[in-house]
Amino acid sequence: MKTLQCHLLTAAAFKPYGDVIEMSGTNPISINSGNCLRYSDLAALDIDSSGAAGISIFDAKPYQSPMQLNYVERHPLGSQAFIPMTSDAYIVVVADDINGTAQEPKVFLTNGKQGVNYARNVWHGVLTPVIQQSLFTVVDYIGTADNLEEYFFDTPYFIEFFES
Repeated sequence: MKTLQCHLLTAAAFKPYGDVIEMSGTNPISINSGNCLRYSDLAALDIDSSGAAGISIFDAKPYQSPMQLNYVERHPLGSQAFIPMTSDAYIVVVADDINGTAQEPKVFLTNGKQGVNYARNVWHGVLTPVIQQSLFTVVDYIGTADNLEEYFFDTPYFIEFFES
Protein backbone atom coordinates (compact mmCIF):
# COMPACT_ATOMS: atom_id res chain seq x y z
CA MET A 1 0.00 0.00 0.00
CA LYS A 2 1.19 3.47 -0.83
CA THR A 3 0.70 6.50 1.39
CA LEU A 4 -0.42 9.72 -0.27
CA GLN A 5 0.34 13.15 1.17
CA CYS A 6 -2.06 16.08 1.17
CA HIS A 7 -1.28 19.34 -0.59
CA LEU A 8 -3.10 22.60 0.02
CA LEU A 9 -5.91 23.12 -2.46
CA THR A 10 -5.25 25.88 -5.00
CA ALA A 11 -7.18 26.85 -8.11
CA ALA A 12 -4.07 26.34 -10.28
CA ALA A 13 -3.36 22.81 -9.00
CA PHE A 14 -7.02 21.78 -9.28
CA LYS A 15 -7.67 23.34 -12.73
CA PRO A 16 -7.33 20.05 -14.72
CA TYR A 17 -10.14 18.54 -12.58
CA GLY A 18 -12.62 21.41 -12.29
CA ASP A 19 -13.06 24.61 -10.30
CA VAL A 20 -12.15 25.73 -6.79
CA ILE A 21 -15.11 27.70 -5.48
CA GLU A 22 -13.74 30.58 -3.41
CA MET A 23 -13.75 34.35 -3.16
CA SER A 24 -10.08 35.00 -3.92
CA GLY A 25 -9.14 36.15 -7.40
CA THR A 26 -12.62 37.48 -8.17
CA ASN A 27 -14.12 40.95 -8.33
CA PRO A 28 -17.27 41.12 -6.22
CA ILE A 29 -20.26 43.31 -7.00
CA SER A 30 -21.75 45.38 -4.19
CA ILE A 31 -25.48 44.66 -3.80
CA ASN A 32 -28.26 45.13 -1.22
CA SER A 33 -27.56 48.83 -0.62
CA GLY A 34 -23.86 48.09 -0.08
CA ASN A 35 -24.47 45.51 2.66
CA CYS A 36 -23.45 42.48 0.61
CA LEU A 37 -20.75 41.49 -1.87
CA ARG A 38 -21.75 39.12 -4.66
CA TYR A 39 -19.08 36.76 -6.04
CA SER A 40 -20.63 35.53 -9.28
CA ASP A 41 -20.10 32.62 -11.65
CA LEU A 42 -17.51 30.76 -9.58
CA ALA A 43 -17.92 27.34 -11.23
CA ALA A 44 -18.75 25.99 -14.67
CA LEU A 45 -21.77 23.72 -14.28
CA ASP A 46 -22.03 21.05 -16.99
CA ILE A 47 -25.26 19.05 -16.82
CA ASP A 48 -26.49 16.58 -19.48
CA SER A 49 -29.83 17.49 -21.06
CA SER A 50 -31.34 14.16 -19.90
CA GLY A 51 -31.61 15.64 -16.41
CA ALA A 52 -31.46 18.96 -14.61
CA ALA A 53 -29.16 20.74 -12.17
CA GLY A 54 -30.33 20.11 -8.64
CA ILE A 55 -29.33 21.34 -5.20
CA SER A 56 -28.96 18.79 -2.41
CA ILE A 57 -27.56 18.77 1.12
CA PHE A 58 -25.10 16.04 2.17
CA ASP A 59 -24.48 15.31 5.86
CA ALA A 60 -21.07 13.61 5.99
CA LYS A 61 -19.27 11.86 8.85
CA PRO A 62 -15.59 12.66 9.42
CA TYR A 63 -12.72 10.36 8.47
CA GLN A 64 -9.68 9.61 10.61
CA SER A 65 -6.04 9.83 9.53
CA PRO A 66 -4.68 7.73 7.96
CA MET A 67 -7.66 7.04 5.73
CA GLN A 68 -7.77 4.03 3.41
CA LEU A 69 -8.75 4.90 -0.16
CA ASN A 70 -10.15 1.87 -1.99
CA TYR A 71 -11.93 3.52 -4.90
CA VAL A 72 -12.82 6.68 -6.76
CA GLU A 73 -15.94 7.59 -8.67
CA ARG A 74 -16.98 9.82 -11.56
CA HIS A 75 -20.16 11.16 -13.08
CA PRO A 76 -20.54 11.01 -16.89
CA LEU A 77 -23.72 13.12 -17.00
CA GLY A 78 -22.63 16.21 -15.15
CA SER A 79 -20.25 18.19 -13.04
CA GLN A 80 -20.60 17.94 -9.26
CA ALA A 81 -20.05 20.89 -6.92
CA PHE A 82 -19.46 20.54 -3.17
CA ILE A 83 -19.88 23.74 -1.15
CA PRO A 84 -19.18 23.46 2.60
CA MET A 85 -21.77 24.86 4.99
CA THR A 86 -19.22 24.93 7.83
CA SER A 87 -15.66 26.26 7.89
CA ASP A 88 -13.99 22.92 8.63
CA ALA A 89 -11.30 21.51 6.37
CA TYR A 90 -12.00 18.49 4.21
CA ILE A 91 -10.03 16.27 1.84
CA VAL A 92 -10.37 16.44 -1.96
CA VAL A 93 -9.14 13.43 -3.96
CA VAL A 94 -8.85 13.40 -7.76
CA ALA A 95 -7.21 11.08 -10.28
CA ASP A 96 -6.26 11.33 -13.93
CA ASP A 97 -7.87 8.91 -16.40
CA ILE A 98 -6.14 6.74 -18.99
CA ASN A 99 -8.55 4.69 -21.12
CA GLY A 100 -11.15 4.42 -18.33
CA THR A 101 -8.60 3.58 -15.65
CA ALA A 102 -8.04 5.90 -12.70
CA GLN A 103 -4.36 6.67 -12.12
CA GLU A 104 -2.58 7.39 -8.82
CA PRO A 105 -4.73 9.85 -6.87
CA LYS A 106 -3.78 13.39 -5.95
CA VAL A 107 -4.90 14.63 -2.56
CA PHE A 108 -5.71 18.19 -1.49
CA LEU A 109 -6.69 19.69 1.85
CA THR A 110 -9.09 22.64 1.75
CA ASN A 111 -8.86 25.64 4.01
CA GLY A 112 -12.46 25.04 5.11
CA LYS A 113 -13.86 27.92 3.09
CA GLN A 114 -13.28 26.47 -0.37
CA GLY A 115 -15.73 24.46 -2.40
CA VAL A 116 -14.91 22.33 -5.42
CA ASN A 117 -16.68 21.65 -8.67
CA TYR A 118 -15.54 18.36 -10.21
CA ALA A 119 -15.78 18.53 -14.00
CA ARG A 120 -17.85 15.90 -15.79
CA ASN A 121 -16.09 12.49 -15.93
CA VAL A 122 -13.33 13.38 -13.44
CA TRP A 123 -12.36 10.53 -11.09
CA HIS A 124 -12.71 11.77 -7.51
CA GLY A 125 -12.93 10.50 -3.96
CA VAL A 126 -16.03 10.56 -1.82
CA LEU A 127 -16.92 13.52 0.38
CA THR A 128 -14.30 13.48 3.13
CA PRO A 129 -14.62 15.80 6.13
CA VAL A 130 -11.70 15.44 8.56
CA ILE A 131 -12.68 17.52 11.59
CA GLN A 132 -16.30 16.75 12.46
CA GLN A 133 -19.60 15.79 10.85
CA SER A 134 -20.22 18.44 8.21
CA LEU A 135 -22.96 19.70 5.92
CA PHE A 136 -22.37 20.43 2.24
CA THR A 137 -24.55 21.96 -0.43
CA VAL A 138 -24.17 19.85 -3.58
CA VAL A 139 -25.11 21.00 -7.08
CA ASP A 140 -25.19 18.19 -9.62
CA TYR A 141 -27.15 16.14 -12.15
CA ILE A 142 -30.62 15.05 -11.06
CA GLY A 143 -32.30 12.57 -13.40
CA THR A 144 -33.13 8.92 -14.00
CA ALA A 145 -30.07 7.97 -16.11
CA ASP A 146 -27.12 6.18 -14.48
CA ASN A 147 -24.63 8.89 -13.50
CA LEU A 148 -22.13 6.92 -11.40
CA GLU A 149 -19.04 4.95 -12.36
CA GLU A 150 -16.68 3.51 -9.74
CA TYR A 151 -13.06 2.38 -10.10
CA PHE A 152 -11.60 0.11 -7.40
CA PHE A 153 -7.82 0.17 -7.01
CA ASP A 154 -5.98 -3.16 -7.08
CA THR A 155 -4.03 -1.98 -4.03
CA PRO A 156 -5.60 0.57 -1.67
CA TYR A 157 -3.87 3.84 -0.86
CA PHE A 158 -3.53 5.47 2.54
CA ILE A 159 -4.05 9.21 2.93
CA GLU A 160 -2.38 11.00 5.81
CA PHE A 161 -3.73 14.35 6.88
CA PHE A 162 -3.43 16.45 9.96
CA GLU A 163 -6.46 17.61 11.86
CA SER A 164 -6.46 21.22 12.93
